Amino acid sequence: MSLYQIEFQGLKIHPWTMQESLDFIEVNILKRKKYLQHVVVNSAKIVYAQKDQMLKRAINNSDLVNIDGMAVVWGLKLIGYNVKERVSGIDLFHKLLQLASEKGYRVYFLGAKSDILDNMIMNLKNKFIDLNIVGFYHGYFQKDEEEYIARQIRDSRADMLFIGITSPKKELFIDKHLEFINIPFSMGVGGSFDIISGKTKRAPKWMQKKGLEWIYRIIQEPRRLWKRYAYTNTVFIYMVMKEIFRKII
Repeated sequence: MSLYQIEFQGLKIHPWTMQESLDFIEVNILKRKKYLQHVVVNSAKIVYAQKDQMLKRAINNSDLVNIDGMAVVWGLKLIGYNVKERVSGIDLFHKLLQLASEKGYRVYFLGAKSDILDNMIMNLKNKFIDLNIVGFYHGYFQKDEEEYIARQIRDSRADMLFIGITSPKKELFIDKHLEFINIPFSMGVGGSFDIISGKTKRAPKWMQKKGLEWIYRIIQEPRRLWKRYAYTNTVFIYMVMKEIFRKII
């Protein structure tokens, strides 16, 4: 299976559908031919990657780069790329957990505070009765703990690793330890642990479809997020317009 790949602002992006992404991931788990590194990009991550070369490298080193963010879907369509749909990280996360429960794939969770992690695991066990969780570790670890955590993950012999840590820390962790941990599929899932644990709520479906989840997030965490979104959304719009004008000229 070959990936249709596009490039935007020095980043490779795979504008695949949800089903195409799931099929690609499961084939790799079954064949165990390589360590598949997955990442999603939204407008903020694309903007930050322009100045953070380590983040840019981690994205470009990934084997599958899904689009999580309607702004990116709309922007790439305006430029002229064929983007069929958004592949939300949390939706892909849920579908992979369901797949793991049905097929017996082993999963490991890394991230969040211990109480949030415990609540998430309890909720997942209630929803996916057959989910085989082979390990977990909180996300508030120091740099000198990384090797120990990577060894715990490797020894768990998990098929899937989900990392609920903020960017770019999660991307850099996967990029650094990917081969050592020897897991077929690794994915950063950002704030999904908080949502599944019940700490935060996801935007209503209509806001998701309209690309307004970022507004809902600002309402929940205004002090932390409003400046970030104001900056990244403005810069991303400029990037898209610049690319459109470049193609016209």
